[in-house]
Amino acid sequence: MAEPLKEMFNRAYFERLAKETAAVHPRVDRAAFLKEVQLGNEARELNARLRHASNTLRKHLPSEYRRAVHVLKELAPRMPKGYTALLYPDFVGQFGLDDPNFSLEALRYFTPFGSSEFAVREFIRRDVKGTLKVLRTWAVDDNEHVRRLASEGSRPRLPWSFRLDAVLKDPQLTTPILKRLCTDDSFYVRKSVANHLNDFSKDHPAYMIDVLRSWDRTHPHTAWIAKHASRTLIKAGNADALALFAFDSKVKVRVAAMTVSHERLKLGETLEFTFILVSEGACSQQLVVDYAIHYRKANGGTSRKVFKLKEVELGAKATLPISKRQRIVDFSTRKHYPGEHVLDVMVNGRVKAKTSFVLLD
Repeated sequence: MAEPLKEMFNRAYFERLAKETAAVHPRVDRAAFLKEVQLGNEARELNARLRHASNTLRKHLPSEYRRAVHVLKELAPRMPKGYTALLYPDFVGQFGLDDPNFSLEALRYFTPFGSSEFAVREFIRRDVKGTLKVLRTWAVDDNEHVRRLASEGSRPRLPWSFRLDAVLKDPQLTTPILKRLCTDDSFYVRKSVANHLNDFSKDHPAYMIDVLRSWDRTHPHTAWIAKHASRTLIKAGNADALALFAFDSKVKVRVAAMTVSHERLKLGETLEFTFILVSEGACSQQLVVDYAIHYRKANGGTSRKVFKLKEVELGAKATLPISKRQRIVDFSTRKHYPGEHVLDVMVNGRVKAKTSFVLLD
């Protein structure tokens, strides 16, 4: 089994953290810091370990906030990059809210080491307009990590973080940031912009579509963003989103000969299903083909999850066989329960065929 994510903050990491902190700030009591930063960690999950480390640093670094941040700026290049480097922005987000100009510049510095996307939200929540004004300047920064931070940090529904109610209410607050990034050369940045827009689609679908219509989608970077941003609406069969990409919601196609490899299977086994797309149109049609599984929940109800299959141009009166294999296993985000599971095949957002299988206990 894979090691739990929380083990990123394990004894070896904390020993290195104590060593390097003492190297850049010799007045720290290395042994005392190491003892305190590990105390009680066995019972803590990933982000609780990060937060405890941040709080422990506050006790052992200089009491004056700016001096403490200067120590962290020396520490960050000496430590591993990645998720554990969220420690430094977390410190800023907790203890620097009363010094926003200095703190935001610190978050800009720290974000290439890991990401400041969670910490910057504390400043947006405190001062929406003032912080977003700074983020608009980050959107034209030379560093792709800083440009991504401008978009990712201001997402209204960023996973693992609180929602930004002001942006949920008024998406126009962050649209200028996204417009500056809609042709960005960095895929890392473009993916964030698309996810930001996809957040909009859940609360303001018409507004999101209007934004995409206003952009020059002949640019390949913008075109990719638009398609990825529209994925939720396309899966839901939103006619306006489908029309953006020449997908007709009233497509003339049917599904024939649908079969499943197992009508009954156990957890860990692989489900395979096949079907044939049959065109009933007099001309070629642009198709986006998805499937959905209605997963059984613990309370006996179901929860529908949509998966992408393919996009294809189907000629007049043509046929296309399609097959898909999916292993039925538990994930941290999904636990399977026994019972009947319905499987839908959708074309351009419309359910064209259904079948089912039973997951055994």
